[in-house]
Amino acid sequence: MKTRTRSIYAALLLGSLSLSSCTKNFNDLNTPPTSVTNIDAAILLSKVQKDAAFAEGTETANIQVGSWVQYWAGGLVAPTSRYIQQPDNKMWEAHYTLLRNLGQIRNQALKGKEDDPAGRTKLAIARIMEIHVWQRLTDLFGDVPFSQTTEDAADVNNKPVYDSQEAIYKQLIADLDAAIAKLNSSDASYGNADFFYKGNADSWKKFGNALKLRIGMRLRYASPQLAEKTVREAMGGPLFTDNKDNAAVPTFNDAQTTNAHPILAQFISGSPDLRYLASAFVSTLNDKKDPRLPFIAAPTVNSKNSGTPIYRGIGVALTDALLAGIIKDDYSTAATTTWFNRTLATPIPCYVFTYADVCFFKAEAALIGWGAAPADAEKFYQDGIKAAMALQPYNITTVPQAYIDAEFSFAGLTTEQKLEKIMTQKWIQLFGRDYEAYAEWRRTGYPALTPGPNQGSTNGTIPRRAVYSSLEALLNTTNYQQAVKGLSKGDSYLSKVWWDKK
Repeated sequence: MKTRTRSIYAALLLGSLSLSSCTKNFNDLNTPPTSVTNIDAAILLSKVQKDAAFAEGTETANIQVGSWVQYWAGGLVAPTSRYIQQPDNKMWEAHYTLLRNLGQIRNQALKGKEDDPAGRTKLAIARIMEIHVWQRLTDLFGDVPFSQTTEDAADVNNKPVYDSQEAIYKQLIADLDAAIAKLNSSDASYGNADFFYKGNADSWKKFGNALKLRIGMRLRYASPQLAEKTVREAMGGPLFTDNKDNAAVPTFNDAQTTNAHPILAQFISGSPDLRYLASAFVSTLNDKKDPRLPFIAAPTVNSKNSGTPIYRGIGVALTDALLAGIIKDDYSTAATTTWFNRTLATPIPCYVFTYADVCFFKAEAALIGWGAAPADAEKFYQDGIKAAMALQPYNITTVPQAYIDAEFSFAGLTTEQKLEKIMTQKWIQLFGRDYEAYAEWRRTGYPALTPGPNQGSTNGTIPRRAVYSSLEALLNTTNYQQAVKGLSKGDSYLSKVWWDKK
């Protein structure tokens, strides 16, 4: 495997700028003898797992990406939800911060222990987490600084080049294969500091292969040969077999808001304008008579007061005139008995990767004969729905027969119609995981979403990517401008990332 250093992008780390000094031994004189210079790897992993998981369902994600994929309906306070373009500084910085922390595990905390049982599996787990974050970052923005970034504060590169998304994906696959091969159940591991699997190497092998399956399917329309090879390899390895394999971070409703599920935190401390569900999402659940509806949405206040509760979502990207006529009590928030409930005896975990995800990927792969026969697609799809419904807060272990009759069969459908059914169910299942839902919608075009009426900066088109941080044009001008040249419509919401081909 090609050796290189990677990590958080120094342009964002104002403290990384070096200052000359005319004082001899300046660093020795100005470093407190009790200062922390090397953070424990377990603490770094825990923080990244928690922060990365929570970021996908925070108010910041919901009002932008969550509204684009039509889970949430923002108001005047959320211009990006109305397709009004803004640089995504916070999203950009947050991901590179996660990568910097993971890089510290490799370049400081466990450096030199790559083949030592005391560090080998810990480093492999950190690398798999790093690949997970890198994929999400490049999926949001496209080309990003990757190969020339550095975690080492003593070797900062303030002006790294942007790697192509195609090159990044190829390297992620190679790095993932290498990391999975390093996992060893007899090695020291993170124990309880690992929120996902308590350091269990076999569980991480399943997670690694699930991640490889996702990476491969993301390439389906951009690089079919590489996609098929990657998917077949992943399908041939250990994968999640039930919800016990899910990767998730626990939440705590009776603790500080920062430890509550991000959707609950949005209700506790966020804007009242950002608690309402989008029309497309609520309507889909209503039309399918989906048993998850009352767990996801609350009846409108006015309908509940009238004695005939109904569920109704707000349109996305509304114009000023339409927003002015909105009576909020006529629309549904997220359910006050589950997502917005601070008194749940068993708080809802913050999911990162689930068995249902894997089932839906396998169903799609089987449709085209990648790693399974097309005849298997229906069974994988059904398993995905069952697994999704069994998740908290739904806990539906027996799917209603009426729902089975209406949704479970592929009889008489074309391959494309089957894909639409798979992706619509995946969209429902991914509620609370905005970034992944947004990537899957862009990749496949399903479910079919109608843009809101506000023209914004996109002429009324749902954005296809996030816009680079404004610091890039200021601090990494040459490389930023070179990257922008490769975008079909510049650094805008209308440009597509490399794999977005359908």
